Amino acid sequence: MKFSSIRYLTEQGVENIWKNRMMSFASFCVLLVSLVLVGISILAWQNVSSMIGNVESKNEVIVYLNDNTDQENLNRIEGILRNLPNIASLDFYSKEEAYLALKNRMSDYDVLFESLGDDNPLVDSFRIQIEDISQMSKTISQMESIDGIMNISAPYEFVSFLTQLRTVLTWVMTALIFAMLIVSAVIISNTTKTSVYSRREEIRIMKYVGATNAFIRVPFFIEGMITGFFAGCGALLITWLVYDTVMNILENQATLLNIIGVGSLVTFQQIYLPMTLSYLFGGALIGAAGSAFSTEKYIDA
Repeated sequence: MKFSSIRYLTEQGVENIWKNRMMSFASFCVLLVSLVLVGISILAWQNVSSMIGNVESKNEVIVYLNDNTDQENLNRIEGILRNLPNIASLDFYSKEEAYLALKNRMSDYDVLFESLGDDNPLVDSFRIQIEDISQMSKTISQMESIDGIMNISAPYEFVSFLTQLRTVLTWVMTALIFAMLIVSAVIISNTTKTSVYSRREEIRIMKYVGATNAFIRVPFFIEGMITGFFAGCGALLITWLVYDTVMNILENQATLLNIIGVGSLVTFQQIYLPMTLSYLFGGALIGAAGSAFSTEKYIDA
């Protein structure tokens, strides 16, 4: 196809948007709402996943050592623990530190601590963060085989709950996003078909005068692409404003943020580039493809 023909068809596509502005506006609105709904659903899932991950990262396993473990054995145990897979971090917590912390927490029981004198009934320990909580049981089993470890305290029930919660939410959010995509595709398809149907006589006239299928389809393709592109721009702006508004509200809720973790929320700046590309290219692609495919029936008629 010659450059002059491409230019002409592009101009026709742009001109058709204004000529059929009511249907173009309807397609624009449907695309915009569909993109916003899908985008917000994905953002909601990202934040839920991030919050669960933030809670998971706070899990702590405490490894208690045998009483009176000497420095040599302590170094040996620490070396083995650090070399185990699935260990995110490891901190030594001496019995002196534990005893002092206990006294501070139980400041009303001075008589009890005075009765102990210089005796410290506590033991040295390691506080360990697990990288993948779904593999916690396996990691604990590996720790239990280490000579010199007296006991291990691990939040098994909490970890089991988080693992099940993540699985359930993954399925629910995946189904929700998939359903939103299907509904959006059906609505967009029907709107596009309605737009093309209102111009079926125009397509037939072009066929009668000898226009090729490509010559007929390209202006619709350009029209749909431009409409979808601007719908993507509008969806991006709306999502950005809504998301930032919600984030600002949450920032003023200190108690809520302490529960879910202030650092677990995903800011729009963190996902600005992929969201922008997804909205703009997704809108343009859906609009162009919907318009082009919807002309098929009338071109072949």
